[in-house]
Amino acid sequence: MRKVLLALTLGILIQACIAESPPNEVSFSYFDNAGRDDVLSGGVKLIPIETPSGTFRVWTKRVGNNPTMKVLLLHGGPGASHEYLEAFDSYFPGAGIEYYYYDQLGSAYSDQPDAPELWDVPRFVDEVEQVRVALGLDASNFYLYGHSWGGILAIEYALAHQENLKGLIISNMMASIPAYNKYAEDVLMASMDPAVLNEIKALEAAEDYGNPRYLELLIEHHYVDHILRMPPDEWPDPVNRAFANINNDIYIPMQGPSELGASGKLVDWDRTAELAQIAVPTLVIGARYDTMDPDHMEWMANALPNGQYLYCSNGSHFAMYDDQETYFEGLIQFLREVDASRPR
Repeated sequence: MRKVLLALTLGILIQACIAESPPNEVSFSYFDNAGRDDVLSGGVKLIPIETPSGTFRVWTKRVGNNPTMKVLLLHGGPGASHEYLEAFDSYFPGAGIEYYYYDQLGSAYSDQPDAPELWDVPRFVDEVEQVRVALGLDASNFYLYGHSWGGILAIEYALAHQENLKGLIISNMMASIPAYNKYAEDVLMASMDPAVLNEIKALEAAEDYGNPRYLELLIEHHYVDHILRMPPDEWPDPVNRAFANINNDIYIPMQGPSELGASGKLVDWDRTAELAQIAVPTLVIGARYDTMDPDHMEWMANALPNGQYLYCSNGSHFAMYDDQETYFEGLIQFLREVDASRPR
């Protein structure tokens, strides 16, 4: 009898929670997979992508279920992987947000064709659009998040296809590579030990990027200050996996050999003049110690017609780790505000 009473009491409490929970809090339907075609694979879906060089497959993974908040995550690089974004697992499920990991073509879990002609911005934008269609995302639910290079890709996607977006997040990315390079030269490099900087530049001039000394110098004298402000032996496992899996056949031709400025195909990329064309609600995230100029990113938020700025005062380029609570509280608040204010 006592067990029956406990069961009845528990049932009443559960029903009360469901009835009284605010609409943005997790409901018991968050893990409802009814009607999904990715249940067998735990949310993983390999999506065929048509390119000028043939058809290839990219890897995606859905987490959760929310009909009005679905976030597609664009990782950095180019040529990195979704892995370093796995910190989202600690926050988005609890907020009831559906989200999608996605390795862009050439990245770790996706096909990696030997096709240098595919590594350009318009082709990547077309890929994101094909992924959107395959996942069934639209303007009633589709939020596009881009970190670093993913921020470039998100801006370009919005300029080409913003009619499909409900909201946009540009994380730790400036709207101009020339401005980024000036900031790197005037601020980041100026703060480094000149002897260290000269050694880095000498290794780059020799294109000796595989030299262990090159990575050692970058990590000890730049990355621990501006990429992830933790001792390297304490870097989270998702970050280490992402760095281990970066595809340098994409990263170096497009970005250059390191995060100390850009020198590849993206060197002249600049969309500062076009930001006013992006009308959807947009959150720009910057950080005090970032490789990207936080003042420029605040300016971006003001230049966007529906822009907001989230500043991570303790964060670097990977502020989702070294200023985690500020980062995710601000990001989740933005998603909830947009979700509450727009027609469903």
